[in-house]
Amino acid sequence: MSSDNTASVVQTRLDGEVLVVSIHNPPVNALGQAVRAGLLAAVEQAAADAAVKALLIVGEGKAFIAGADIREFGKPAMPPSLPEVCNAIEASPKLVVAAIHGPALGGGLEVALSAHYRLALPKALLGLPEVNLGLLPGAGGTQRAPRVMGVKAATELMLSGKHLSAKAAAAAGLVDQLVDGDDVTAAGLAYTRGLLAAGAPVRRTRDIEITDKVGALAELEALAIDTAKKARGLFSPLKIIECAKAAVNLPFEQGLAHERALFVQCLESPQRQGLIHAFFAERETAKIPEAKAAAPRAFAKLAIIGGGTMGAGITVAALDAGYPVIMVERDAESIARGQANVEKVYNALIAKGRLTEEGKAAIMARYTPSTSYDDLQDVDLVIEAVFEDLEVKKAVFKELDRVCKPGAVLATNTSYLDIDAIAAATARPQDVIGLHFFSPANIMKLLEIVVPAKVSADVVATAFELAKKLKKVPVRAGVCDGFIGNRILAVYKQAADYIMEDGASPYEIDAAVRGFGYPMGPFQVTDLAGGDIGWATRKRRAATRDPKARYVEVADRICENGWFGQKTGRGFYLYPQGARVGQPDPEVLAIVDAERAKKGVTPRQFTPEEIMRRYMAAMVNEGAKVVEEGIALRPLDVDVTFISGYGFPRWRGGPMKWADMQGLDKILADIQTFEQEDPLFWKPAALLKKLVAEGKNFDSLNQAD
Repeated sequence: MSSDNTASVVQTRLDGEVLVVSIHNPPVNALGQAVRAGLLAAVEQAAADAAVKALLIVGEGKAFIAGADIREFGKPAMPPSLPEVCNAIEASPKLVVAAIHGPALGGGLEVALSAHYRLALPKALLGLPEVNLGLLPGAGGTQRAPRVMGVKAATELMLSGKHLSAKAAAAAGLVDQLVDGDDVTAAGLAYTRGLLAAGAPVRRTRDIEITDKVGALAELEALAIDTAKKARGLFSPLKIIECAKAAVNLPFEQGLAHERALFVQCLESPQRQGLIHAFFAERETAKIPEAKAAAPRAFAKLAIIGGGTMGAGITVAALDAGYPVIMVERDAESIARGQANVEKVYNALIAKGRLTEEGKAAIMARYTPSTSYDDLQDVDLVIEAVFEDLEVKKAVFKELDRVCKPGAVLATNTSYLDIDAIAAATARPQDVIGLHFFSPANIMKLLEIVVPAKVSADVVATAFELAKKLKKVPVRAGVCDGFIGNRILAVYKQAADYIMEDGASPYEIDAAVRGFGYPMGPFQVTDLAGGDIGWATRKRRAATRDPKARYVEVADRICENGWFGQKTGRGFYLYPQGARVGQPDPEVLAIVDAERAKKGVTPRQFTPEEIMRRYMAAMVNEGAKVVEEGIALRPLDVDVTFISGYGFPRWRGGPMKWADMQGLDKILADIQTFEQEDPLFWKPAALLKKLVAEGKNFDSLNQAD
C-alpha cells in the first residue's frame, strides 16, 4: 500500500506482476505536492518489491494529469519537485507505462514522457501549454518531447500551447499505441502485460539520440525568426526555442539544467504575472450574481435575424456548437446572400483541408433559411443582428414579440444602442438581453452579455450558458453607450486623436501602440472596421456632445472624401491594389496639418513612451469609471474584455492589471498632469483617487465576493 499521507490522492495496488498507480486528485488530477510525493513513493515501492515487474500509471476520473496545481502558483515550492519525480520515474529499473485518457497536459505530459511506454485512449488530449502562462515545460518536457516526437514538431507544440488529440499524438509518435474503449486501467493492464510477455526493455526517453542535429538546428533557427516576429514582446517563446537547441546540442543532464535555469527566468518575468492574471480572470467572469439566483432556461433551437457579416458569423458559431439554426432575412435576395456568407466560411475550411464536403453538408443540414418571422414560433433563443439603428431594431423586436413562444430568449447584438429601449418595444422586457458579439463572430472569443434593467435572472444565466456552449469568453456588462469595451475604446481613441492633433502622426501613434504589444494601432483598426462606422456614431452623438469638449475633425475630413479604409482602398492609410497592409498617405498628413493650422495648434514631438502614457491613462481612467458605475462588475471584467476583444497584449494582464503593476499613484499623477491641459477630458475617476488614497489597487476589488 502507499504511505498514509498520500493514500487519498495516489493509490497503489498489485495486480499480478503490475503495480497499478492511480491518481485521485479531482477534478483534474493536478500535480499538487501530495500527488508528486505519492508518485515518488510508488516508484520507490516498486523498486523495493521483487514481485513487481512493471508500474502502470493511470488517472482516475476524466483526466490523466491536467498539469500543475494552480493553487500552488506563487507559493514556496514544496518537495519533491516535479523534475525529481520525472527523473525517478524514468530511472526506474522496473518497466513504467503511462495509460492516458482525458487531458495529459503540461506537467502531466512530462510525467508521461518520463514513462518508458505510453498508451492512449480515444479521449486523450496531450499538450505542453505552459507558454500560455508565460512559462516553459520545466520538468524535462523541453528535453524529452524533442527526443520522442522530433525537434521541430515538439517545439511547435510547445510554442502553440495547443492540445493534440489521441490520434494526432499517435501520428506524431508521442504515444506508442492507441486503443479503443474507455476503461483506462483494463487497457493499460492489457498493454503492460503484452510488453512484459514480449520481453520489452526499460526504454528511457533520455537515451534517444537526436540524429540530424544540423537539420534540427536549422529548423529551430527558422522558428526563432518567425517567433520573434509573431510573439510581439513575449518572453517565454524564445526561451522554449533555446531549450530545444539545448536538447540538440547538450547531453541530457546539461539540457535539463539549462531548461531549469530558463524556467526560473520565466517564473521571475513580469509577463508571467500578467498571464496568470489573465488565466484566472477568464475563469472568474462567469461568476455573476444572476448565476447564484437562477438556473438557465433550456434552449435547443436558435434563430438569427440578419445574414450580413455579423449574422453569418453568429450563425456559424451556433452551427459549430451543434445547434439547428433558422436565419431570417427580409427577402429572397438577402437570404440567398446570407446563406452564401455562411457557406463561404465552410468553403474556406474545405480549401484549407480542415473540412470535407460531407462535413459541410452535415453542418448545413441544420441550417434553415427563411424570409418569414412566422417560422420562429418554436425557437428557444433568437439573436437579432441587423443594421445598427435603434428604430430598425425596435421594429424587429415587435415582430419577435408577436411570433415567439412565451419564455423564448430575445437577444440583440448591438455595439452601442440602448437595450432598455429595445426591450421596451416588446411586452416581455424580462426576456430581452444584449449579446454583443465581436466580428468575425465565429472566431472572436469575447461575448459581452449586456444586462438591461428588466431582464430576468434566468435569462442572464441562459446567456452565460450559451457563451459556454459557443466556446466564448463571456463578460457581464451594464447598459450604457458602448457598454464596457466600446465605451472605453471611444475615450482612448479620443486621446489618440488629441495626440495626433497635438503633433504625432497617426503612423507614429500606431507604431507606439504596436510596440506596446497590440497587433494593430487605433488608426489601422479604424481602417479595418471601416471609417464610416465611427463617422455614423459621431454624427449620432453630435447632438449630445458638450460644446466645450475638444473635438478633432481629422477623421471626419477623411470620411468626407469617401476614404473609409481597406474597403475603399484608402482611409488613414493607402491600400493599393487591395493590399491588406496600409502605406502612409501624404494627403492624410496634409489634412492633419490643415486641421492643426485651423485650430492654431503648434505641433510638438511625442516619443513612443509619451504616446503610451496618454493612451493608457485614458484607457485606465475610463475603465475605473466603468467599474465605479457598475457597468463592469470588477476590474478583471475590463481586463478580460480588452484581452479577448480588443487585442490588448495578454502578457500585460489587461489595462487594470497593467495599471496595478505600474502603480496607481503613478497613473493618477499622469492624469492630474494632463488635466491641467484639458480639465474636461482628463477628469480623474473618483474610484482611482479613492484607491490611491487608501493605498489599494484594482485587484483588491476583484477579491470581493
